Amino acid sequence: MKLGFIGLGIMGSPMAINLARAGHQLHVTTIGPVADELLSLGAVNVETARQVTEFADIIFIMVPDTPQVEDVLFGEHGCAKTSLQGKTIVDMSSISPIETKLFAQRVNEMGADYLDAPVSGGEIGAREGTLSIMVGGEQKVFDRVKPLFDILGKNITLVGGNGDGQTCKVANQIIVALNIEAVSEALVFASKAGADPVRVRQALMGGFASSRILEVHGERMINRTFEPGFKIALHQKDLNLALQSAKALALNLPNTATCQELFNTCAANGGSQLDHSAMVQALELMANHKLP
Repeated sequence: MKLGFIGLGIMGSPMAINLARAGHQLHVTTIGPVADELLSLGAVNVETARQVTEFADIIFIMVPDTPQVEDVLFGEHGCAKTSLQGKTIVDMSSISPIETKLFAQRVNEMGADYLDAPVSGGEIGAREGTLSIMVGGEQKVFDRVKPLFDILGKNITLVGGNGDGQTCKVANQIIVALNIEAVSEALVFASKAGADPVRVRQALMGGFASSRILEVHGERMINRTFEPGFKIALHQKDLNLALQSAKALALNLPNTATCQELFNTCAANGGSQLDHSAMVQALELMANHKLP
């Protein structure tokens, strides 16, 4: 199948590689360099989203935020600068649910189908093809793209119409942030009380408090391994989407707001490019105590 992939960052690059490994032809474009492995698998690097769209039947987008998606779709060199008739746009970025509905409507009016399909699972999930994919769009379009989603992920759900995939991702990011905060708070508490956080985590892993966040991010906190799998700056963006959407719904998200303040503290101390598990550093600063 002739595919396009726009945006080859921490997540996009391994996702595109998995599609190429499965035997699909790819034209790609990105701001930075293209991985040698992707090129060796036959992917063609072009300059613009328009060129990708001219080649591909299905175009995947994986860029940081709403303005970048809008530019990819409708900008000077965007997808919409060539015919979209009969094509399918699959936006796997994490962006505004409200704007997503508008993007989908515009793309549909140009004769193309649209799915919003944000993901969870981080760099590891992207590399291993085990992402959770939350999809918004029509059933028939989902069914057509599902074999490609199966290459990229394991838990693939059609949540509802356009925008609902992004709403689900926002909910996911709320849960992840609150879990990171809970693990951070618990480990800082235990450590300052004099307990060994390594053994505390080991004990908690066998009980009801066990979670993927405690397993993976708890270990990162203890080992101080904050190389980004998912950057604080990106999680800040996602929580901004949550808080903006909540405001539009006249809804209060107090714990989400607290997590955003902790991420803001990290960013103010030079940590915006660290992994989001580095939220623990904000709590360490407040406690005047570091995990040993």
